[in-house]
Amino acid sequence: MQKRWNILQAGEEKITSLREALKINTVLCKILVQRGIDNFNKAKTYFRPQLSELHDPWLMKDMDKAVARILSAFEKGEKILVFGDYDVDGTTSVASMYQFIKDIYSDTDFYIPHRYREGYGVSKLGIDFAKENGFTLIISLDCGIKSVDLITYAKSIGIDFVVCDHHLPDKELPPAVAILNAKQLDCPYPYKELCGCGVGFKLMMALAEKLGLPEESYLVYLDLVATAIAADIVPITGENRVMAYYGLQKINADPCAGIKALMQLAGVQKHMHISNLVFVIAPRVNAAGRMDDARKAVQLFIEKDYNKALAFAEMLHSDNADRREADSSITVEALALIQQDPLAASRKTTVVFQEHWHKGVVGIVASRLIETYYRPTIVLTRSGDYVAGSARSVAGFNLYEAIHACREHLLGYGGHFAAAGMTLLPENVQAFADAFEKEVSALITDDLLIPEIIIDAEISFTDITPSFFSILAQMEPFGPENMRPVFIARKVMDTGFSKIVKEQHIRFVLRQNNITLTGIGFNMADKFPILQQQEPMDIVFTIDENVWNGETNLQLKMIDLRISDSW
Repeated sequence: MQKRWNILQAGEEKITSLREALKINTVLCKILVQRGIDNFNKAKTYFRPQLSELHDPWLMKDMDKAVARILSAFEKGEKILVFGDYDVDGTTSVASMYQFIKDIYSDTDFYIPHRYREGYGVSKLGIDFAKENGFTLIISLDCGIKSVDLITYAKSIGIDFVVCDHHLPDKELPPAVAILNAKQLDCPYPYKELCGCGVGFKLMMALAEKLGLPEESYLVYLDLVATAIAADIVPITGENRVMAYYGLQKINADPCAGIKALMQLAGVQKHMHISNLVFVIAPRVNAAGRMDDARKAVQLFIEKDYNKALAFAEMLHSDNADRREADSSITVEALALIQQDPLAASRKTTVVFQEHWHKGVVGIVASRLIETYYRPTIVLTRSGDYVAGSARSVAGFNLYEAIHACREHLLGYGGHFAAAGMTLLPENVQAFADAFEKEVSALITDDLLIPEIIIDAEISFTDITPSFFSILAQMEPFGPENMRPVFIARKVMDTGFSKIVKEQHIRFVLRQNNITLTGIGFNMADKFPILQQQEPMDIVFTIDENVWNGETNLQLKMIDLRISDSW
């Protein structure tokens, strides 16, 4: 698939000024300036995150009310239920908050809604469970901000809510005792991009301060917070960067038994990065809710005994194996459906539907299809009497608005810019697919149907040294708004030693200005004919370390390549 290359720019004066202040490579200074780091003090904060930089939790609107209500529950001997969503952010939020409160106050339990019986967020079944078991305070994490009717219902039967959420609030807010959400328009909290677990962490900070508990009482959960930050794809800036930085330190030095067990089963033997949390830990945790019941993900995270944690981790590992098998087979079926459709090539959307597909993986399948057919995609399956599905977008296109425009064909829908879900009647599938195609075709521009590679800077092989990589590595943790830098090198030649490995990858051996570097290009075998032309190439890549036979060397992780001067 052809891709657009977009090389970022930065002001030369700011680059020069930062170069003089930091005395590091100009290429690195350019990348820092692009990311808003344009003086010594900002660079110091960026490269040396400090826990002291975390904001005062009392700045968050309603924090005083939340703490007062929880302390009142302690004093009156009320039962407290910690409630959270079934994904990584929800389960880590519940695991950390439940353990924190349980250490202080024993009459505490937790509840995770079942994805298929109860759906997303606060559920009536959960509230009824609380009522039947005598709970009078529910602390909801990673959900609740939109649950106006359900929290009204809970209030009517004598159950109070403290809502900890990070999703965008609607105009009407639920009648909770306290709502902790920095995205509220009148909330003065300075950092707006916390995940649900991060909001819960701030509540723990405030409770610890009020109760005179040591900082370690909440810092011990930073490994779970970092896992949530990684999985929920929130910006790795500000407080998130600080919490992710120290959370990763804890994961690499002293992780909770649950994370340690997942690392063991996944065969992780090296230093953990945000990318390992995203691609190793998060899928196994999410698989619990996708394939079965996410309660065991919380049980994994709260288990102190490693051998017992390993048993829960094996359940999640098994769920993930089932999830991988399901999404792989469904993706093959979906690709075949598209290939058999004579009109597919002319469309600007993909909508596929089969009654037997597993509901828990249709979102993953939609993402897989976009890797082959880069366009807004919806994958639908049967769910009881209805059809349910997940949608994924291409970069820069507002998927939610397009689905909103087709709402007359739907029973319900929800989501955001890049991803959404919907339910509809079986007889409306074709009408919805046609309306979605019409709406997207009217709005999307041709350039958005070509994937874009954002390139941070041009670099020469002479720049790629161990000292250069050492500073690059200190830019971690990488993630949204602080992505791993992507480089372009021009007029590079193949040495003739590059080769295809395992039929689909390329092991590159490339030369520029008499310097030879090796690289790996996963799933790039179709690009091998470009190397065989023996013409100068422009290559796009990230820089990584490769450990082989006890030796550590820098290598290029290839993303794309073209014949020089051909674009």
